[in-house]
Amino acid sequence: MKALLLLSLGITLVTLGQSNTLDSCRGRCGYGTDPNYTCQCNSPCERYGDCCSDYETLCKGSTSCKGRCGEKYNSQNKCHCNSKCSQYNNCCSDYNSICGGSSSGGAVITDSEIKALSELLYSVDTNKASPFELVIDPQTQVDGSQTGSQNDLSPHPLFTYLDEASLFSKPTYSAFLALLDNYQRMTGVTEDFSPAQLAEQDTFLRETMSNTEIGRELYTFLASKGIYSTEEEFIYDLKMMWFGLYSRSNNKKDSSGFEHIFAGEVKKGKVSGFHSWIQFYQLEKKGLLNYYSYSFDGPWYTYPDVLGMQFKWDGYFKQVGSAIIGSSPEFDFALYSLCYITRPGKQCYLSLGGKTLIIQTYTWDNSFYGDGKKFIASGFPATPRAFISHASLLDSMDS
Repeated sequence: MKALLLLSLGITLVTLGQSNTLDSCRGRCGYGTDPNYTCQCNSPCERYGDCCSDYETLCKGSTSCKGRCGEKYNSQNKCHCNSKCSQYNNCCSDYNSICGGSSSGGAVITDSEIKALSELLYSVDTNKASPFELVIDPQTQVDGSQTGSQNDLSPHPLFTYLDEASLFSKPTYSAFLALLDNYQRMTGVTEDFSPAQLAEQDTFLRETMSNTEIGRELYTFLASKGIYSTEEEFIYDLKMMWFGLYSRSNNKKDSSGFEHIFAGEVKKGKVSGFHSWIQFYQLEKKGLLNYYSYSFDGPWYTYPDVLGMQFKWDGYFKQVGSAIIGSSPEFDFALYSLCYITRPGKQCYLSLGGKTLIIQTYTWDNSFYGDGKKFIASGFPATPRAFISHASLLDSMDS
């Protein structure tokens, strides 16, 4: 009898000891209800009043992966900590360091691999502008303290000469140009695309990603890392992350990554996004854009180059608008896509002709596509020196 009593007591003590573990959400956020646990760690626990004591800290709205590595997907979490979060661009910022996660889709993608690929894309950009096809006149340079002055310090246009017949007749350029007039620049105004305009998005993706060596090399690299299994999956994901609509203002479907970065928007009386040299040229030629000055120039002596510019677009000011100058549409699109897929929401270090280019991307965290994937919110290019000087300004301008 005494032995049975001791055995029973031992079982009780073991059970009590286990309950300390079971009473925690560590590693359990987002899991379904499990009767084997004394408390729960999913969203219904708030309704039923059986959440674990550390549910708020570890699960609800947590932006850290501490105690959450390997958890199941939960749409209520602001970021995620499982093996697919890199593929869906929704990992918490400390996923790599806490969970030993990889950069994208479960595959380790190193900075050196990204630099090597960017050099390859740079070398095969046969559609970029040559110095005989494009001439610019940057004129006056200002320092960081002068970028907000709104003084027109450059009396001449930025673009002195462009051989439109040579460049704009190329399929990728014409496909890109066809998209630029499809958008309402004001945030808070719903974008409404016609069937023909939706077809133009498909044409652009086909011409830039399927019909160029740049697009094929990008897909080959990402497929080798297991991020995409077919080209169709690759193209579809690009279409969603770039052209999928979300709301920046008034709960209207008024914005997308493509519109923001390449066409440009106006938000709260200021130019937002706008990082395309082709869009800049088109608007300047039409008399709708007035170039003021530049605040940084890249180290390249041929195209593509990088320039940080101050300008007014039809009366709306852009304090620091950087763009890759002279590159082909497929080159820009490939670099931004590479950086967003492999380094979402982070600084992405590229190499062009042995010189460093940084692209900073941002994820859109307020709405999603697919199974929790994030749209592109913004992105901009800069050289390392310019990035240190202008990052805070560029961040605020593109928010």
